[in-house]
Amino acid sequence: MFAVRCAVALVVAGAALTACGGQTTTRTGGVQGQVRAYDINPQPPDAVKDGGTLRWGINEYASQWNLNHIDGNLAEVKKVVDALMPAPFRSDEKAQISVNPDYVVDAKITQSAPKQVVTYTLNPRAKWSDGKPITWADYEAQWKAINGTNPAYRVATVTGYQDIQSVARGKDDFQVVVTFARPFGDWQSLFWPLYPQSTNRTPEAFNTGWLNKIPVTAGPFAFQAFDPTAKTVTIARNDGWWGRRAKLDRIIFRASESDALIGAFTNNELDVVDVGPSAPDYARAKATQGGTVRQAAAPDFRHFTLNGESEILSDVRVRQAIAKGLNRQAIAQSDLQGLDWPIVLLNNHFFMNTQEGYQDNSGALSTYDLAKAGQMLDAAGWVMSGGVRKKNGKELNLRFVIPSGLQLSKAEGELAQTMLSGLGVKLAIQSVPSDDFFVKYVIPGNYDIAPFSYIGTPFPVTSSYGQYVNAAHPPKNGKLWNANLGRIGSPQIDEAMNRAMSELDPKQAIVEANAADRLIWQQVNVLPLYQRPQTWAVRSSLANIGARGFYSFKYEDIGFMK
Repeated sequence: MFAVRCAVALVVAGAALTACGGQTTTRTGGVQGQVRAYDINPQPPDAVKDGGTLRWGINEYASQWNLNHIDGNLAEVKKVVDALMPAPFRSDEKAQISVNPDYVVDAKITQSAPKQVVTYTLNPRAKWSDGKPITWADYEAQWKAINGTNPAYRVATVTGYQDIQSVARGKDDFQVVVTFARPFGDWQSLFWPLYPQSTNRTPEAFNTGWLNKIPVTAGPFAFQAFDPTAKTVTIARNDGWWGRRAKLDRIIFRASESDALIGAFTNNELDVVDVGPSAPDYARAKATQGGTVRQAAAPDFRHFTLNGESEILSDVRVRQAIAKGLNRQAIAQSDLQGLDWPIVLLNNHFFMNTQEGYQDNSGALSTYDLAKAGQMLDAAGWVMSGGVRKKNGKELNLRFVIPSGLQLSKAEGELAQTMLSGLGVKLAIQSVPSDDFFVKYVIPGNYDIAPFSYIGTPFPVTSSYGQYVNAAHPPKNGKLWNANLGRIGSPQIDEAMNRAMSELDPKQAIVEANAADRLIWQQVNVLPLYQRPQTWAVRSSLANIGARGFYSFKYEDIGFMK
């Protein structure tokens, strides 16, 4: 799986080339077919109107706007932050990485031995909204905050940053010299996004400085206002922007539960909505006058995460039995039916079906076998008693926590409930407010099983490392899981992932990644379901927005066609 700019996969609850550029043939689980790499109606700036307001639907009203913080590591936060904050690199639809000239003029490996050194040449015109220039010191401060040496910083992941030995000033304030203590192949995944020195100077600033506020920005748009009552975030064109002037006057992000977003789109109250794998919403979007559906192969996947610190699921034998007791094919069939998308199971945690390097490492765990699952629970001491399994007088009861208003998750829970009942497992579906789903339940480990999606980026193991890395052990805080929401890991998995990340030969890196994947399958942390299609409902008149795949949006070019 490839993850997000901050080198860790973002999470979302619900959630190829266009006709202008042709289509790309990709492999989908061994099936050849025509799938789009992206579908955004790409148009040159001259074809887009100046002005206008874009109304963008999101499914969570966040409180933490530091994307590098564990509570801010959300796909909906990223949609807003990407318009506001610096990113030194960009990705095209083929996952090819290039420097983002608005912030970085050049970035390359300037030394490979005895240690890897990367030198960045910054755009001297780039500045923060408080007027301060973006310099090497901002890069240094972010490295120090995120490298894991101070557990008081509640970071989403330390991946890559922990491999850096130093970040230093080069020939002037606009040259950054990064020296690595260990080789790090995906060095371009770092500093996406970059936050100012003030954010990273102290743990308090990092953890609380962006709670319900966005104090400093440096993008084509600037923060304008929050409205907690309406659950909206408004950003406006940044007149101090040194790059190409943004087409839109403003973007209003409006948060609502997923089932309400498509209704707002059909009523012309929203212009953009990520439909997700919802066949009813897909059909409603297609039938909306003045609307269109844009769909592409996503670097994302739908899954069930099992909580390894749950009392019952702390036993790996029980987790493995649950995996075999779930008919993933039936769940995928239910989720994807009616979306005009191939129903193919995903059996890898790092690579999507459509990506080079994909192979099935699941072994016997991916095969639905209720009888075998029952034998596994018997061996773990959970024996059938009156239709329910018990151990030491305690029933095998699990909580399946879902965000309210998301029919997809509800249907998944009901299917899982029926399947596991045949195994003697009681599964209680607990619906919680969508704004609380991650912050109050998934991230702190207040669940047994939770369904959601990981949103990917162009980087392989680097971007998923945080999901599977073993816990850190700060002396005063107990275990620190950061982005590993399944709270399951092992030194062996860490070693395998580290080999993959430090390998500079891409082919050997794939071999090492698949070795790590085999180990992760045995632990049953994240149970993959399928590669998630990106399906967006948008106004037909919109340009440069939609299902983006690996493509990095150019927010300044988004707008309505002339």
